[in-house]
Amino acid sequence: MKKNSFRTEWTLWVLILWVSVSCGRVRNDAEPIVRTARIDAVRLSTVAEKSVYPGKVCANTEVNMSFRIAGVVERMPCAEGAFVRRGTVIAELDARDWLVQMAAVEAEYQQVKAAAERIIELYHRGSTTKSDYEKAVYGLEQITAKYDHHKNQLADTRLTAPFDGYIREKLYEAGETVAAGMPVISMIGAGEWQVEINLPVQEYARRNDFERFEAIVSTAPDTPLLLEAMEIAPKGSATQLYRMRLRIKRPEGVTLAAGMSAEVIVMHKREEEAVCEIPVSALFERAGSPHVWIFTSEDAPLEARPIRVGEIRRDGYLAVTEGLQEGEQVVTAGVHAVRDGMKVKPLLPSSETNVGGLL
Repeated sequence: MKKNSFRTEWTLWVLILWVSVSCGRVRNDAEPIVRTARIDAVRLSTVAEKSVYPGKVCANTEVNMSFRIAGVVERMPCAEGAFVRRGTVIAELDARDWLVQMAAVEAEYQQVKAAAERIIELYHRGSTTKSDYEKAVYGLEQITAKYDHHKNQLADTRLTAPFDGYIREKLYEAGETVAAGMPVISMIGAGEWQVEINLPVQEYARRNDFERFEAIVSTAPDTPLLLEAMEIAPKGSATQLYRMRLRIKRPEGVTLAAGMSAEVIVMHKREEEAVCEIPVSALFERAGSPHVWIFTSEDAPLEARPIRVGEIRRDGYLAVTEGLQEGEQVVTAGVHAVRDGMKVKPLLPSSETNVGGLL
């Protein structure tokens, strides 16, 4: 009986020892967790610094048309938004009173002119005095000036388009009375288009560093339009904004309209040499200095590398002046969730799933 008890006890201890060794081997041989991380290559900054401002498309020429005389609007034949050629009648006043006055003045003009021409002819023949001749010439000049004045007033009852363009807005309708000089209709030219933006005082102070301009409009989001600077207002508004106008160069194939919103990109000159850039999200601090995680391959552990940084770009990138080279790969998301010696698997650009411990 004792022999069987000893054998049973010995067998139990062997079993316990085997289980302990097996469990230890499982823990030691377990594969480490491989996380999926966002990896980006270090890029070389070769583009100029950019500033983006909202803008508005406007016509190269925009005028408010008005009558030189007062009167009642008889008709405005062109609808708002209509295209008109230069010389097209776009508004008319009731000209009945002017026609009556013109008829009376014309009759007087013809009478005085005939009498003056007869006296002038007699003077050249030596049949009248110089005094009569001078009175005739003076009278003819007076009536001619009066006649031309009334012709101009009659012509002023009609407004014609000064250029090819579009009717922007009608400020009066037929039957309304307008005073002389009051705008009644506005037009925009059909020639070159412009973009207008407002610059803050900090950007205005750097205006000599402007190098290139582009605009993006909703009708052609994939076609940047080249711009040419025209003018910057020398005086700011009450909110310290400086109006800048830029001409759109060669907008062939792009539909533009006055009042259309635009995104204007202002590129600055770069005097310094190109430097490496990484997303700001790749940066973490260790021992009081900036570091990044260097990724070489899925089989190699991450390496924490100290770097020296410069300015933060407006597009969310950080300039690196020392510690990185173009083409090296760094972790750019979840940098605080990894540690030394950890292996990571690059996240495919199209993946949006949190798989395998996504950072």
